[in-house]
Amino acid sequence: MQAAVTVTPARIPELLLGLATVRPVFIWGAPGIGKSSLVRKFADSLGLECVSLLGTQLAPEDLIGVPQIRDGRSVFCPPEAIARDEPYCLFLDELNAASPDVQKAFYSLILDRRIGSYELPAGSLVIGAGNRATDNALARPIASALVNRLTHVHLQASAQDWLVWAGEHGIHPWVTDYLTDRPDHLWSQPPKTEEPFSTPRSWHMLSDALHSFGAELDEETLKVVAHGTLTPAHAVSFCGYVKIVRHTFGIEAILKGDATWPARLQDRDLLYYLAEAFRGRLLKELPARKEHVSPALRQDTHRFKSLLVQLAEISVEVAQTVIADDADGLPVLPGWFLIEAARDMPRLVEARR
Repeated sequence: MQAAVTVTPARIPELLLGLATVRPVFIWGAPGIGKSSLVRKFADSLGLECVSLLGTQLAPEDLIGVPQIRDGRSVFCPPEAIARDEPYCLFLDELNAASPDVQKAFYSLILDRRIGSYELPAGSLVIGAGNRATDNALARPIASALVNRLTHVHLQASAQDWLVWAGEHGIHPWVTDYLTDRPDHLWSQPPKTEEPFSTPRSWHMLSDALHSFGAELDEETLKVVAHGTLTPAHAVSFCGYVKIVRHTFGIEAILKGDATWPARLQDRDLLYYLAEAFRGRLLKELPARKEHVSPALRQDTHRFKSLLVQLAEISVEVAQTVIADDADGLPVLPGWFLIEAARDMPRLVEARR
């Protein structure tokens, strides 16, 4: 299902309070962005127990129950997890990943709030959640009759919301500080191949690992853990950031001329991180139009071009990441700077010999 309007996690409680209390709601979103935890937290805020049913792990009989003979008639007895006397929140997780037969078994719960002769207690909530087909996750089409009886909410990851949550739940400071600087690394599109990718869940896993290893965590183990939980490019960048934290070596020192680009092959992850930080500084400092460049910034611009040359002498590939276009092939840095950099490059290279 395509998202016409998306919401951040901070808005979910408010929306569920107004929607789920009157109609079933379905929350769409990518894997690992916190759909399940948001529903459980919302149920807890209302004093309701949250009963989670995982669509991918159910058979139809797990919902409709098994038949018993009563007064010469067969009666289906719903499972104990569902048949409760007190109101509760029924959370149908991975609903659209369930087999068609299981989805059909869910119909009566969603449409009529009942299974057989059992009816959900008044005050109970029904909330579903699932991934989108575009997330490269297991997702089956939902029948139009069911789609039309659900209110659909599309959730997107929010670094601002997650960092607030992280500060309240003891997430490792390396993770929170890094994502404060690089909020765009909180989530990445699920890849088409079987490899880790960055989500709020995977950053939480990385935080747990960092706490577990503690101060004795060595560089090689950090690489294993980071690459085992994050998108490869994010893992390289995070490892570079940790080196900066541990060695108090950052982009500011390089810009001021107090330090040089790290040239050792084993510091290539650090070089990538510093190059990204350099690109971010250029985006922040350089105006879109050349006529807006102040005399002071003109001196800085010369320094920026010189640093780009120094970076290219170590790694042309890394230097290209600084001036690279965006995903649509459009320039990110101001055109006037790119033209000047290309024009002055031979002279700057000659001056370093």
